[in-house]
Amino acid sequence: MMNGREKSDSAVVATKPANNAGKPAAEWAEPRAGTKGNTGQLHTCRAQNRASVSQGLERVRQAARQRKKERFTALLHHVTVDRLRESFFAIKRNAAPGVDGLRWRDYEAGLEEHLQSLHARVQSGAYRALPVRRQYIPKPDGKQRPLGIAALEDKIVQRAVVEVLNAVYEEDFLGFSYGFRPGRSQHDALDALATAITSTPVNWILDADLKSFFDSVSQKWLVRFLEHRIGDERIIRLVRKWLKAGVLEDGELSVSDTGTPQGSVVSPLLANVYLHYVFDLWANRWRRGKPKATSSSCGTRMTSLSASSTKLTRGASGKRCV
Repeated sequence: MMNGREKSDSAVVATKPANNAGKPAAEWAEPRAGTKGNTGQLHTCRAQNRASVSQGLERVRQAARQRKKERFTALLHHVTVDRLRESFFAIKRNAAPGVDGLRWRDYEAGLEEHLQSLHARVQSGAYRALPVRRQYIPKPDGKQRPLGIAALEDKIVQRAVVEVLNAVYEEDFLGFSYGFRPGRSQHDALDALATAITSTPVNWILDADLKSFFDSVSQKWLVRFLEHRIGDERIIRLVRKWLKAGVLEDGELSVSDTGTPQGSVVSPLLANVYLHYVFDLWANRWRRGKPKATSSSCGTRMTSLSASSTKLTRGASGKRCV
């Protein structure tokens, strides 16, 4: 059941039993009842600076929740040294380096000086994004999946900006969206789909794959979609810098007007924003036009599963169950 216009579904995910049924009972998975239940959980139990950082974003969440048409014109100041530090420590220690060749341990030496310098460059506009390094990993079908490995400082800034933008978009994304979202996964999307097809009559299931999604996203439309809610031009400029940084492969730099580097920290959020406007809102309207249907849409990253009852569930930045 929908909570209201443009609001997320509440408790779309089915409660699933614990895996270790015959052993001492493991905890049961709880349904996610929307972002409302998460907003009160401030991380004030860590350090004082972390508490103030979280409280700052809580005010952003409240504004995003209460004023659905508002554009946020002052967000960059939430990208603080403390948030950059947290972003740094969230990066995998043994992650492959980008074009800068800089590894986590290298940056850790003199960390505070590095973060102060990075923060000053981000706030002043002097920060420059480096090209991503192209690397390929094998796919199950024998093909190769291209990944973009960002430079270390780009990873830090992107992670910090994603945390700030999530404060806005977690209040906007619909309840059937699961992929690449905090506290959600494709497994939750499949649980919701399983509940829909076992508890209601089903006529058909559609499995749709968004081919080469990350490579074909229109950067022009992506920025326009971001500007619906983000009025801070400094944030928009950062996103443009990442999109236009280009890809370095075999010593050759290529820059495109389409796509986001698959594998970069910011790409999943950008993909979800894009799909929110081009798919989710449309699918939500379609469902409302079928009052007697029970449609289930679960989106997950690049595939869409759909059961003809009418309940939506979307997974990662492309998978949808409609």
